[in-house]
Amino acid sequence: MRKLCRARLSVGGYNALAPIEVQVYVNKGRNDTIMTRRVIDFHCDVLYKMLYEGKVNISQEDLMDVTIPRLRQGNVGIQVLALFLEPHLLTGPPRFSQVLRAIDLYREHIQSHEDVIDIRWQEDLVRWNEQPDKLGMILSLEGVDALEGDMVYLRTIYELGVRFLGLAWNNANWAVDGAQEPRKAGFTREGITLIQECDRLGITLDVSHLNEKAFWQLLELTDKPIIASHSNSAYIMPHVRNLTDEQIRAIIARDGRIGVTYVPYFVAEKGRVEIEDLVRHIDRICELGGRNHIMLGSDFDGIDKKIVGLEHAGMHGDLLSVLDKKYGAAFTDEIASGNAKRFLAAHLPRREQ
Repeated sequence: MRKLCRARLSVGGYNALAPIEVQVYVNKGRNDTIMTRRVIDFHCDVLYKMLYEGKVNISQEDLMDVTIPRLRQGNVGIQVLALFLEPHLLTGPPRFSQVLRAIDLYREHIQSHEDVIDIRWQEDLVRWNEQPDKLGMILSLEGVDALEGDMVYLRTIYELGVRFLGLAWNNANWAVDGAQEPRKAGFTREGITLIQECDRLGITLDVSHLNEKAFWQLLELTDKPIIASHSNSAYIMPHVRNLTDEQIRAIIARDGRIGVTYVPYFVAEKGRVEIEDLVRHIDRICELGGRNHIMLGSDFDGIDKKIVGLEHAGMHGDLLSVLDKKYGAAFTDEIASGNAKRFLAAHLPRREQ
């Protein structure tokens, strides 16, 4: 027997957005609760596969981790798409033309889909919120290598819809060193200019691949909120890509956001990583005061190994079911979308009149 209950929860922080409607299905035979809600995922690499592997049919369910059918299955309402360019021995470092090619793939094969709303402005978020059947998409640049130190290129991708910017990947670039660069240097003069221009434009900076020295320097160079789109707790799993307790507290103090990620080797050091292992990272962030700052950053299509029960975008519901049992419906809804949605409402730029 299944009973349908409806509850309306206000996420607050932005009056123009209507409260989220949550449907609760209670299966008395299985004694479990499945929450149907619009998930917001702040990081995936589907554009990487489209660019480098030629997989462009976003409607084919099992072609990639993130496809239209799988987003529907996982009730994903907004998906942030990373523009990641990989250095190649034969073709050399990433170039700006490759960024444009990736954005063109997005516009031709994703944005053009009848179910998709391209979200660039606060007004787009309001429009998305009023259409629960639509999929919102937002672009993010992962690593600034291909901008080649040219602020004209930065302003160009802003005009093309990029709203988040990961300053580095794991290596060094012209602006800063990434998390796995042995030198672990801070920002160059060009990198400081980049930060200033992002602040002026309204591009939110993403520290997920930044080394720790550069992380603290960034907080001195900007007073804006920052995000870690796909990082976990280094206290739970001491990996160079995870955040220390001090970093987590600093992001919270700026009213930033942390997207817990499903990368198994960022979650636990064992062969079979399960959803319960990921929950330990959420627990730790909550212990540090981050209840209102946790969101999701799957990294789907950027990983080969998967958490058991979180193998693709259609399986977000399995995670939410575990979170419901541990935290209850209201807090689970904040993790699923509420915290991320408030951040978007506050920090997406307004369309220029």
